[in-house]
Amino acid sequence: MNRKVFFFIILTLCFIQVKAQRKINLPLRHQLDSLYALDQHYRAMMSEKFTNKQIDSIKKALNLKDGDFFSQINKISDNTDSSNTKRVQAIIAQYGYPGKSLVGEPTNEAAFFVLQHSTVIDKYLPIVEKAANEKELPFYLYAMMKDRSLMYNNKEQILGTQVKGMRLTNKQTGKLEFKMYVWPIQDAANVNERRKAAGFPQTVEENAKRLGVSYKPYTLEQALKGDVN
Repeated sequence: MNRKVFFFIILTLCFIQVKAQRKINLPLRHQLDSLYALDQHYRAMMSEKFTNKQIDSIKKALNLKDGDFFSQINKISDNTDSSNTKRVQAIIAQYGYPGKSLVGEPTNEAAFFVLQHSTVIDKYLPIVEKAANEKELPFYLYAMMKDRSLMYNNKEQILGTQVKGMRLTNKQTGKLEFKMYVWPIQDAANVNERRKAAGFPQTVEENAKRLGVSYKPYTLEQALKGDVN
């Protein structure tokens, strides 16, 4: 290849890259990255198996009171979710959904996770759907939010992404247990075909196992009655 042509191609590629970076709202990206980090931080803590010594150290660092450690962390997480949601709502009011073209990847997923952990899913579901259809956000994330909305409204989910926990009496032992199960799925026999089309790499059975749940199909009537033994 001619040296002049080679350098011309390199300069052109550099120009394209710089131009693309200029379109990214860097301050907004940094802000969303921080919101996502907060969203995940306390959730990660609640899934950790800390020693008593580690718990005492964290309590001291966070100035927590005596009492159940995880209940206090859960309350902090709820408060963080509330403040994060308010900020994301303000961002969407100003920019629309902060997608790939505005903040790049994977920061385009940050607002989704904040909304997914909020109490305003139904309000923002159409906005997330629009972002997914315009390829500003992976479509499977919208599918997860749609499933969660359906579950919260006591309807069958479509893609089997959501699990729910409840306390119930084990029919065999008679003891009160905490049961996690996959929320009922519409047309469950064909769910894996729908999952594949939506971009999920795992079957509903594999996803349930990943979440530590043994998959069993329940009817909506069973779920609403708490009959999920």
